[in-house]
Amino acid sequence: MNAPIRNLSLKELFKAARGVLKRCTFELKHRNGSWKEQSRDVYVLSDAAAIILYNPDNGNIILTRQFRVATYVDGHADGMLLEACAGRLDGEDPKVCIIRETEEETGYVIADALQIAAAYIGPGAITEKIFYFVAPYSPELKKAGGGGLEEEGEQIEVVEMQLDEALDLLDKQKIQDSKTIVLLQYLQLNRAKLFHS
Repeated sequence: MNAPIRNLSLKELFKAARGVLKRCTFELKHRNGSWKEQSRDVYVLSDAAAIILYNPDNGNIILTRQFRVATYVDGHADGMLLEACAGRLDGEDPKVCIIRETEEETGYVIADALQIAAAYIGPGAITEKIFYFVAPYSPELKKAGGGGLEEEGEQIEVVEMQLDEALDLLDKQKIQDSKTIVLLQYLQLNRAKLFHS
């Protein structure tokens, strides 16, 4: 199926460290066959990858907690979010990126990860797509403290908890990060095949 647009023009409005804001003007074909000009602002961002590590033997998972300034500006009490480990691809393969980010943020060294989905986070205005992964872990895979990269200003707390505890926090709307919600729901739906107990 061909895209129902024509005469697309892009104008850069603002360039930031993490992306570019562009004004997109185009004609959109409507169901009645007519063409109407529209204009939308689109924030062009690098794609990202996210992961939750799970321990098949004891039901634990690994999350991170870190300060997110956008949530603080939006009224979150302290800006600290409990979330899945994640990072921007910046041209890197999603699996390669998430294996590296897992070690940097959590201290766990994993050899592989299972991609369970890829989805746009805000397709009405943002180009960013997140690649979602899960991977098993055990205590022997912990090779460093994690916490992120100091040169990137990261101060990440590694949080190990039971999947049931995380799902309870989700039910109480205490987890407010969409990538984490997607991954927790996957773990819940696939609990029988991922966890031994």
